[in-house]
Amino acid sequence: MRQLDFMGKRRLAFIVSIVLTIVSIAALALFNLNLGLDFTGGTVVELHYATAPSLDDVRALLANQGFENVSVQTFGAANEILVRLQETFSNDVGNQVVSALNSGGASIDLVRAEFVGAQVGDQLRDQSGLGMIVALAGVAIYVAFRFQYKFAICALISLGHDVLIVVGLFALFQWEFDLTVLAGIMAVIGYSLNDTIIVYDRIRENIRLSQSNDMAEIFNGAINQTLARTLATSGTTLLVLFALFFLGGDMIHNFSISLILGIVAGTFSSVYVAAALLIVFKLERQDLIPVKKENVEEELP
Repeated sequence: MRQLDFMGKRRLAFIVSIVLTIVSIAALALFNLNLGLDFTGGTVVELHYATAPSLDDVRALLANQGFENVSVQTFGAANEILVRLQETFSNDVGNQVVSALNSGGASIDLVRAEFVGAQVGDQLRDQSGLGMIVALAGVAIYVAFRFQYKFAICALISLGHDVLIVVGLFALFQWEFDLTVLAGIMAVIGYSLNDTIIVYDRIRENIRLSQSNDMAEIFNGAINQTLARTLATSGTTLLVLFALFFLGGDMIHNFSISLILGIVAGTFSSVYVAAALLIVFKLERQDLIPVKKENVEEELP
């Protein structure tokens, strides 16, 4: 079976990763995340149409009536519409939205109108950020106990690389970042770590079995041995995610985007970044050999 030279292309892979990382950091610094109502607060209005409307027409009607920063998406069925407004709540806001949309001649029933306060949004943002930090800390502790410290450092760098790229692309394209997207990123953390651990286990095993000291050759062998499993897992997962993206409706649209980007970034980093970083950190066979305790007892004369 032909062995692909992944480590021979590691410099090109590093260039791609560095460029994506710089773009992500710049996007976060310049544009910030387009936070959804889960984090910023606002009004949610649920509507029931007699027949499924065009979401573009709904947005246009609301814009013509002076509603700004409006998010319109389906909510379950195609005729169930969820309108999100980044505006202060009033008792009549639901009826105002219905009146604005009735000007298009549609038959609409108001299901509910609820307000998410800015304070609640701040709490959700803080708690979700804390949740991600706790997840990363848990991963750091697990990897530190599971592997030698060079493996652990490289795995965490690779994991941070994946999360940063996903978040940075959301900032760059100003896709709405809400709790569903955050859930997707948390799933990406677990997926990417699982892929990296499988590659690292095979690398560690091959180093112990091989007589060669050429780390690049050993890493190539390990990646090629796990490649079929990696591609099968990523491919089947992406098939489901693309089905959700195209057929799942607007409610999980950004959630599926976050997972698609995360799976692609995680697979790339597991194959290239995580293993190639071990060469940068100069992993050697001796690093995996336990240090023997010296006998400090002096022999009696």
